[in-house]
Amino acid sequence: MDQCARAVIWLLITLGGSPIVSSCKNDATDEAAQFFLKGNVQLQKREYKEAIRFYSEAITKKPDFADAYNNRGLAKFRDDDREGALADYTRAIQIDPDFGTAYFNRAEVLLETGDAAGSVADLQRIDKPYRDSTFYQSRLADAYVRLNNPSQAQAAYDKALQLNPDNVEALTNRAALYYSQKAYEPASQDIKRALALNPKQDAALNNQSLLLAQTGNFTEALAYVDRALAVQPRQPYYLNNKAYLLIKLNRPADALPLVQESLQRDNQNAWAHRTLGLYYLGQKQTAQALAAFRQAETLDASVDQLYYYIGTAERSLSHPAEACDAWRRGEVAGDEQAKRERALYCR
Repeated sequence: MDQCARAVIWLLITLGGSPIVSSCKNDATDEAAQFFLKGNVQLQKREYKEAIRFYSEAITKKPDFADAYNNRGLAKFRDDDREGALADYTRAIQIDPDFGTAYFNRAEVLLETGDAAGSVADLQRIDKPYRDSTFYQSRLADAYVRLNNPSQAQAAYDKALQLNPDNVEALTNRAALYYSQKAYEPASQDIKRALALNPKQDAALNNQSLLLAQTGNFTEALAYVDRALAVQPRQPYYLNNKAYLLIKLNRPADALPLVQESLQRDNQNAWAHRTLGLYYLGQKQTAQALAAFRQAETLDASVDQLYYYIGTAERSLSHPAEACDAWRRGEVAGDEQAKRERALYCR
């Protein structure tokens, strides 16, 4: 660490688990170090634009200030500038190829921008010094989920919780993995534990909503997703979940603007395209419904009951062969409704 002496701290509550460098001495000029420390104060206060300004001043005074690039990257990331954060983390690594904190932070950005393989590569680069960190294991597990590698994701979540049983993020995300595998009881146990530790954990609240919806308890599920949205009002997954519940509660007019906003914020979410298809199906706009369902299929064919709905739309459009093919695919995936429809209408 030729750049400066680093004291890395984990600001889990204020900064969501990303590490910042809290002190910098030795090679840094006194003036650059002063701007750097002022930036840290603003970062911890969540005054991200001010933090960016101070870190930029530090970099002006000392252009090879890797720590300032790392912390400015974190401020940009928290200010929703993913590209800027990625560039700053990469520059910090270019200056200091052994800068583990920057690799960890870049892995988070890569994961959120869709490069799960790049995220795993960065995390593996720092495995030796970080492997006994519960937060490292949580992030590694998240990346394996995105790579559709549930066994390694499960192992990493288990390791994270072995290291710290109170890791709310790991509990919440392991519950989501259980849910995707239809293991609802262990998912419920993890969510209850997460919410006992932090009743305002928005992802846990949303996951509890999904569990309730899975049992048909749509009214109570709506209350939980509303609590999640109170914490993160524009989160696209939560918006879509609420839209889906409103459709199930026969409130399609209220659902439509929510699913539209969800897709505007993230048009790669197959579940939101399915929700839009359900809206159109309920409005007897079958061609539009089928288009939405097919888009969901393109993005993620494993979405629950997707082929049941595709078959329903195809049958309404007088396409019996296409309907039967969709229901057959749903039956293979374990969808009981698709199986029943195929038994009724297909020979």
